Amino acid sequence: MKIRHSLVALLSVFALGSVVSVDAVAAVQRASAKKVAAPAKSVAKAGKPAKGGKLAAAAPARSGGKVVAQRDRGHARFHAAAPVAQRAAFAPAVSEIDQEGNPLLHSAAFMIADQATGNVLLEKNSDAVLPIASITKLMTAMVVLDARLNLGEILTIGQEDVDTLRGSSSHVPVGTDLTREDMLRLALMSSENRAASSLARHYPGGLPAFVAAMNRKAASLGLRETRFSDSTGLNSANVSSARDLVKMVSAASRYPLIREFSTTANYVVSLNGRQRQFNNTNALVSSPDWQIGVSKTGFINESGKCLVMQAWLLNKPMIIVLLDSFGRFTRVADAQRVKRWLESAAVQQKVAANGRGPST
Repeated sequence: MKIRHSLVALLSVFALGSVVSVDAVAAVQRASAKKVAAPAKSVAKAGKPAKGGKLAAAAPARSGGKVVAQRDRGHARFHAAAPVAQRAAFAPAVSEIDQEGNPLLHSAAFMIADQATGNVLLEKNSDAVLPIASITKLMTAMVVLDARLNLGEILTIGQEDVDTLRGSSSHVPVGTDLTREDMLRLALMSSENRAASSLARHYPGGLPAFVAAMNRKAASLGLRETRFSDSTGLNSANVSSARDLVKMVSAASRYPLIREFSTTANYVVSLNGRQRQFNNTNALVSSPDWQIGVSKTGFINESGKCLVMQAWLLNKPMIIVLLDSFGRFTRVADAQRVKRWLESAAVQQKVAANGRGPST
């Protein structure tokens, strides 16, 4: 009899485990984490912190002062309490939605905006100035294309293009000859640092002139919190804010080649006679559930995981900027949360009635 009871209990445990969602587990972990004091991470020049990502129309005006944005390691400090009846009726949503109906995003800074109107739908720490890593390559591409350089010209990867700052690896060996077009494609699609470095080095005037052109372009787009020091994003001095990056992604979306190259799922290149397939660093470009116009990921230790996209949601071009996400999958999970949130009926009504923000 004892054996039978034990077997039933064991089967119950397995059955329960099979229906608990990843988000539900995450919710339990967050609840437990509140009992442990963790050092907060400071974010320079942040906008006013909120309990969660707020619909912009309901958010108070910014004071203009510096505010410290606090988050636990990997989780923005959101308050996600929900009524017991609501939790019982719709348990999977508990870990995604706060009391005000806004998504619980785990990126330290973010902004979601309607590109067509400039209306800001959701934001947190959107003025915080942060390293942006390989998001830089969107500006690199715009500067290359603005110069109207010959895309068919053969460029060579040199020893100067090897990353000596961080020692990162590359699939493009020194001595590789590729067209400027393929260098641009690999920089945008696979975030190849040597390709981005070569593009800047082969610019008229070399790297110094290229970086100067990047900063001039940023100024012309009204990016007040954006500075560039290299073409790759390996340098942590390449900084911007979520608010600025909404404008930058919007500008990048006007370049057909940036739209094409940044959303190509994979591409085969001949490297010194050998065929090699390169893949996009953003897996969402391959998803049938997403219609993405521009995509770029980024990561260095100082920036955390970053993701920017222009994507069609609610039959509108939306710009999603997610900065300083902790963990391998957080930025993609946050993007999925934004999509589900935007597609909910209640939010569609709010989007139609509310929103504010600068023109992008």
